[in-house]
Parts: sequence; C-alpha cells; structure tokens
Amino acid sequence: MGQPRAVVIGAGIGGLTAAAGLHRGGWSVTVLERAASLEPVGAGIALAPNAHRALDVIGAGDEVRAMSFWQGEGGLRLPSGRWLSRATSAAAVERYGGPVVVAHRAAVAGLLAARLPEGALRTAAPAALADPGVPGTPGAPGRPARVTTPAGDLEAELVVAADGIHSAVRRALFPGHPEPRYAGFTAWRVVVPPLDEPFQPHETWGRGTLWGTVPLHDGRVYAYATAAVPPGEKAPDNEKAELLRRFGDWHHPVPAVLAAAEPGVLLRHDVYAAAAPLPAHHRGRVALLGDAAHPMTPNLGQGGCQAIEDAVVLSLLASPDGDVAAALAAYTDQRLARTTDVVRRSGQIGRLTTWSSRPAFALRTALFAAVGLLGPRLALRGLDGIADWRPPHDTYAAGAQEAESTRAAQN
Repeated sequence: MGQPRAVVIGAGIGGLTAAAGLHRGGWSVTVLERAASLEPVGAGIALAPNAHRALDVIGAGDEVRAMSFWQGEGGLRLPSGRWLSRATSAAAVERYGGPVVVAHRAAVAGLLAARLPEGALRTAAPAALADPGVPGTPGAPGRPARVTTPAGDLEAELVVAADGIHSAVRRALFPGHPEPRYAGFTAWRVVVPPLDEPFQPHETWGRGTLWGTVPLHDGRVYAYATAAVPPGEKAPDNEKAELLRRFGDWHHPVPAVLAAAEPGVLLRHDVYAAAAPLPAHHRGRVALLGDAAHPMTPNLGQGGCQAIEDAVVLSLLASPDGDVAAALAAYTDQRLARTTDVVRRSGQIGRLTTWSSRPAFALRTALFAAVGLLGPRLALRGLDGIADWRPPHDTYAAGAQEAESTRAAQN
C-alpha cells in the first residue's frame, strides 16, 4: 500500500496549517484552492498566543512571533479620542504567555505554504465532495473519500474541508443544518503604507460603529471597521467614500489611514456566524475545519486562531497508519465544545458593537471606563480561557514561553 493520501479543500490559513501538519506527520497531501493564486490580499490577521503555540507543533511559531510589533500601550477609545481602557504588550505576555501578533495575512500564508512539498498546492482548482467515504474497521476495509475537480477525481483516506463560511462541504455533510446567519454588521479591511505620524494601537467604538488601527511588523498599517447595517448593502459610490462619511472626523490616525487608502484595495464583507453548533466536526472520512465548521464574528480575533488550533489538533490525531474513524471522533470531541464557546463569546462582543442608541452607547461607555480604571490586566480578560490554550503536548518553544512570561511579570 502506498503513502496514505489527504486532500485539503481550501488554502486559507487553516487549510495550509492542516496541510503542513499532515505532511509533517507522513501523509501525502494535496491542497486544492479555487483562486487562481495565493495573491496578497489587503487584510491582516490577529494571532494570539494560542495560535503561536499551535504553530510550534509544525515549527512555525517563532516565525509568527518575529512578526510582533506591538510594544507599549494600546486600548479602547471613543471617536473623540478619549481612552476608555488601556492594555500593554507586557501584560498580554504575562497573562497569556506571549503577545498578540497582528500580521499581514499573505505573510502568514506564505510561511505555511513554504512547508509543503513542491506540487502539493494546486491553485485554480475548485473542488467538490463527491463521496465522504467510510473509514475502515478491523473487519472491513472501508471506502476512500472522493473529491471532484476539473482535472478529474481524487480519492483520499482523509479529506479536510477548509472551504470557508459558506462551505459547500458542510452543506453536503449536514444538509439539514442551519446556515450561518448575518451577525448584524458589515466589515471593511485595508492595509496602507506607513503613516507620517505615530499612533498607539487602538480599537474605537462609536454608535453602531467600530474602527481599529494596528501597526504591522514591516511598517505598514492594518485597519478594520464595522457598522451595523442591513446585509447586502454596498456604497453608492465607493467604499472609501462610505468610510469617510462614517469615520472621517474620528481621532488620529483614522483620517490619515483613510487618506492613504486606495479605494480598489478596500475589502468589504458582511459578517456571518454559526446559527447553531454542528452535531460533529466530521463525517465519514471528512473533517471540517475553521470557518467551515464554526464561523464566528471577528470581535475576539480568534477566527484564524481557532482554525489553526483545529488544524494542529487534527494533524496530531490523524496518524497515516492509524484508525481514521477514531482520530476524527477524537477531533470532534476535542474541538466541538471549545469552538462553540469561542463562537458564543465572540458573538456577545459583536452584539455590543451594534448598540447605536444614545442611552445604550452611554451605558456601554460607562461600563468600559469602569473596567479601564481597574487596570490593563482586567481589560485583557476577554481572552481568558482562549489565548492561554496549549496543544495536547509540549512543543519546542514551551520553555522559552515560560521564560518570557516570567520576565514580563518581573518588569
């Protein structure tokens, strides 16, 4: 028998992490990506320490940590510029064992793709699940899964579906399950060149609106915004003009970011989240991963992190010469409850951002200000039980992370 085959549908951060982990574990891996290329997109990705530790399993954690730029303070503000709460990078390291790294998504995708063997990644290759397969048992050989592509069908002992929020594979596996629902707001993202004047990383909450600005390690600036609007809306002129109308008079550096943004690189997407948890994150020989399994709002910065966790846990459980059925059952057991909790917690924060009436805005501002008075450690509590996650076994960086946390606590 030849090397066991794994097919990954989707070359996002989760799919590439899964492919790298499975390849490292001895699988023959093929990644099928619908897009024509892995071109850079104008968006950043937040990677908290839970994602760094997961990436340590495939030897990529330190490369992500090297992208950390945040030093000093940052926090939550009002459109006027008033600070409601502050946190420090040292406090994040002390509490969670590492910094929250905001990196360009293309840079993270590139370092993951570099861990795949030549020819494993196929672009311009849309794929559909034709047969989820049946895992073998001691008394029966089972049946491989089958994936259809324009170039022909592929059979595999394992299929990883990382095909996003509106996953066709999820619908095929669980046809009666509710589709993700609109979270009540749309989101814009952009990366702009370095700004002339310095700024502190911030997230600013207005009435039904939100803006965040974060420096990237290469000097560029990542900005994101949300607004509570009906789904499907688009700007009557262009999205830069829409952002200027909504955020143009907010505090520095918001106007500077908007001045530097090119309309053609602004991304806008309505935000969707899981309407209900799936009964399982697998069926047959197929594992669902990331947004395909548990779409969530971006408010805790955990969409990519949870996909990375999924990918690493799956690659640790799925031995190429092991019991696929048992591995996938264990994968669901380890991931379903955790991701359901993160979806719930992220959605709660997302709903707070949509508050737009004056009384609700005043109440929310007072609550955040009270938290801010209690110090940066309390301001970070939203990631407790999330950012402190560790993979199922120690990694090469475990000792270094403990030392880093000790140094931060002493400073």
